[in-house]
Formats: sequence, C-alpha cells, structure tokens
Amino acid sequence: MNLPNELYYTEEHEWIKKEDGQIRIGITDFAQDELGDVVFVEMPEAGDELKTDEPFGSVESVKTVSELYAPVSGKVVEVNEELEDSPELVNESPYDKAWMVVLEPDNPGDVDELLSAEQYEKAVSQD
Repeated sequence: MNLPNELYYTEEHEWIKKEDGQIRIGITDFAQDELGDVVFVEMPEAGDELKTDEPFGSVESVKTVSELYAPVSGKVVEVNEELEDSPELVNESPYDKAWMVVLEPDNPGDVDELLSAEQYEKAVSQD
C-alpha cells in the first residue's frame, strides 16, 4: 500500500496535503484499489463551503459509488477539472494527478488532528 508519510489521512480514505495555508484533498491508494476502475467523479464547485465529515462529492466505479467526506470545514478554492474527462487518473495516480479539491480551511490546525500514514495503515489493516 502506497502511503506517503508527508500526508494526513482520514478513516474515510481521503488524503490531505498542507500547502501554504490551504489543503489539497484526494482519495488514498487503498481506496482506489478497493473501488476498482473509476468511471466518474462528482465534485463541488469552487466557492462551495464544506463542513467536516459531510459528503462533498462521490467517486463512481464499475463496482460501486462511494461518497467523499470533507476532512475539515472550509471553502473550495480549486477543483481538479481534469478528473471530469479522465476519471481513470484516480486509479493511475491517486496522490499526484488525481487530487480532487483545494480547500481554504476554516481552522488550519484541524488538519493536525487527522491520521498519520502509520495510524491510517493500522486503521485499514483492522477492517
């Protein structure tokens, strides 16, 4: 399982990367592997307000549809439009090309409460 140490994680299988007061969000390698071939990604619009633990979009694969949950509250400042035409990037490059949104968090310190790579790995190995 590919889990970059510099990222934060949620039990709902999102990864979070801190970037100059903003955060970039995507789904983990584990999640994309469980989903199988991704065929559609639904995301919010720039300007939308997200609330912690509430759905903000979904990922549809040949097997199932899975909700995306906001790891922290904040305002969407950027959306990865490339996923609209190329949802398969979620399978091919979950940590690089398949980021989903950039968020301006209401409280940047909330990110520090999320899981480390080691904690996330323990959480998914217990499922």
